[in-house]
Amino acid sequence: MVIGVDNGGAIKTQLLANDDDDDDVVAGFADFKGRRAIRSKTGLWKSAYFIIGVEVAEKFAYNGISSNLITYLTGPLGQSTAYAAASVNAWTGTASLLPLLGAFVADSFLGRFRTIIISVLVYILAEDNTFDCAPPPLELVAFYLSLYLAAVGEGGMRPCIQAFGADQFDGDDVNESKSKSSFFNWWYFAMSAGSFVAILILNYIQDNLSWELGFGIPCIVMLVVLLLYLLGSPTYRFRLHTHANNPFARIGRVFLNTAIPCRGCSDTDAEQPRTKFLDRAGCSEGDIRDAKALLGLLPIWFTSLGFAVVFSQGTTLFTKQGQTMDREIFSGLKIPAASLQSLSFFTVIFIMPVYDWVLVPAARSLTGRPAGISMLQRIGAGLFMSLLSMVVAALVETRRLDVAAKWGLVDEAGATLPMSVWWLAPQYVLFGLANVFVLVGLQEFFYDQVPSDLKSIGLALYLSILGIGDFLSSFLIALLESITTQGGHGSWFDNNMNRAHVDYFYWLLAGISAIVMLAYAFIAKSYVYRGRDLVCC
Repeated sequence: MVIGVDNGGAIKTQLLANDDDDDDVVAGFADFKGRRAIRSKTGLWKSAYFIIGVEVAEKFAYNGISSNLITYLTGPLGQSTAYAAASVNAWTGTASLLPLLGAFVADSFLGRFRTIIISVLVYILAEDNTFDCAPPPLELVAFYLSLYLAAVGEGGMRPCIQAFGADQFDGDDVNESKSKSSFFNWWYFAMSAGSFVAILILNYIQDNLSWELGFGIPCIVMLVVLLLYLLGSPTYRFRLHTHANNPFARIGRVFLNTAIPCRGCSDTDAEQPRTKFLDRAGCSEGDIRDAKALLGLLPIWFTSLGFAVVFSQGTTLFTKQGQTMDREIFSGLKIPAASLQSLSFFTVIFIMPVYDWVLVPAARSLTGRPAGISMLQRIGAGLFMSLLSMVVAALVETRRLDVAAKWGLVDEAGATLPMSVWWLAPQYVLFGLANVFVLVGLQEFFYDQVPSDLKSIGLALYLSILGIGDFLSSFLIALLESITTQGGHGSWFDNNMNRAHVDYFYWLLAGISAIVMLAYAFIAKSYVYRGRDLVCC
């Protein structure tokens, strides 16, 4: 039988027969040699461990760049706080939007396996271009080109590597379905572990030894991870194409024909059953169903943007707060301000096993769901925690400004305030708790609720939430910078953090989070899941 196989590329291969029991065959998947995937020989955790290992290294590389980037821009490059925050948000936003392109290439042409390999090579090509002082204009351009080349590599890897990992578990099998839900938990655990190590090690190297070395190590790590990824190839499962046509062409035709009824549709297509809205496209029932599934995700996508704006503050303004505070933890040992981000990841590393081993089984016994609670319930709980993190951040910043005023240090931009940096710990911990619920919930939701041919696109949609959130944060900061400096008033984002009012910004984000959370609750309550789980919320 000849069938299209996503065996790492766009080439259609023959699905070869083998002598194994049909009951042990995983429907809809092939192995590395194009044969039917055998449950006992392919996939599951033995394959997922290779792929999770790749993700640990990828997050080590990415956070080695992103976590301390604002310090580099405001330090050696001499940029203002507002401009540097906007630059970081623009880069991280681009890195989170490019997965849409990477997923399109993977799902339509190259396949996830090959797209990951090419993306790692692009990452490696983004060689170190950093400087210990303000560089000439031409070298500054080379730095930004290198930075955005890394974003291109990130855009190819992020949606494909996680989708490929989730593909190693069969959602139609009861036991593997439970493992797939746990996979998303442990995936984020591994991401946090890689990020935690990067922040502890690379931030120290960047602040105390060399920016060139601190930004160069991630490139070496990506070379090692490529070899690890290829080593696991014989164990992987590869998803079969369920349709002969390009999935984007199929679904795109539905939207086109909705605007221009029946254009390009056959008489047979036009006779398919119709319900409402997109049914007038006159295309096949399956294509219309897939198009509706994608449209149904948009309300959840939009109401998650408020969280994404909050999420972007962890690597920008939180770090700037920490730079003004007492960061000495032992005699003579001062930690980099960006290292406080490790608290969020440490929280994830500590909480995730508790969530997966204790909370999920307890909830499963009450609800009967494999994941314990629904994906949207999990996201909603995290949105509330992110709101709390902004309230706590605003209160701590108010306290920090009071200390600066009490000690007469308001005009001393470079002074270290007599206030421990550990005051920032609660907001970072709440950040980590919110991520356990929101980010993992969004990952599983957008993977599970898209058509089978568009799993990479589903995860790219999740990542685009974070990307748009970064751009919205940049826009909001630029807008408030313009408004608050009118009439000679001080900026909320003054370069002198002791004269700035980041606390006002945090209160604004808390208000936005509250409004968005109410909208999300209304939308989630009426959402109907695609597939086997038809329970709302």
